Amino acid sequence: MNTPAADGFRMPPEWAPHDRTWMAWPGANATFGEEGGETLLAARRAWAGVARAVRRFEPVTVVAAPAAAQGARALLGPDIDVVEAELDDAWMRDIGPTFLTDGAGTLGATDWIFNGWGAQDWARWEHDARIGAHVADLAGARTYASSLVNEGGGLHVDGEGTVLLTETVQLDPDRNPGRTKEDVEAEIHAHLGTTKAIWLPRGLTADYGRFGTRGHVDIVAAFARPGTVLVHS
Repeated sequence: MNTPAADGFRMPPEWAPHDRTWMAWPGANATFGEEGGETLLAARRAWAGVARAVRRFEPVTVVAAPAAAQGARALLGPDIDVVEAELDDAWMRDIGPTFLTDGAGTLGATDWIFNGWGAQDWARWEHDARIGAHVADLAGARTYASSLVNEGGGLHVDGEGTVLLTETVQLDPDRNPGRTKEDVEAEIHAHLGTTKAIWLPRGLTADYGRFGTRGHVDIVAAFARPGTVLVHS
């Protein structure tokens, strides 16, 4: 099977117009606590607030576990679509597909391998590992499976061929053991349509604690436009 880049697809930058936002609904887990707890309720209210704010400008679809779907619909309201699928956590940016465009109106998607941010002891990913392909299918995208363990928060593109990465994510031995920087770059470029990778040695120190991602680039550096990077210092 061809790669996305070979078929003319690329990942657009964050500021490119798009048709819909996808989110995942918080459920009981190590991050948010038990069902009925204040922490989980606060998270759901926060997620609902974000979803309603985005809905003012574009359609929003929220993926919720079947057991939580009724409550999600009640908090989100009738203007937000809710689809049911089992989840382990609520970080759609990380577990979902990377959507791609080919400039001719065809939607593509890269389905990365997800393993709980490097198989961390608190994480569960049995269900989240399948969400990328499921969401891509619901969106009607042409889906390409990658051999790389990766998360959406672990990369950032400028839309003109450059991608930001961190060595402690894509080269993490608990994510991609034995893979070299050259190997990772080749896989990234093939699936994003990029041609140049800028590697940061690590992410923010706070991201290496419990419940952290061990270095996602999206909280330390992001393109504002081609040639301009915003840096968290």
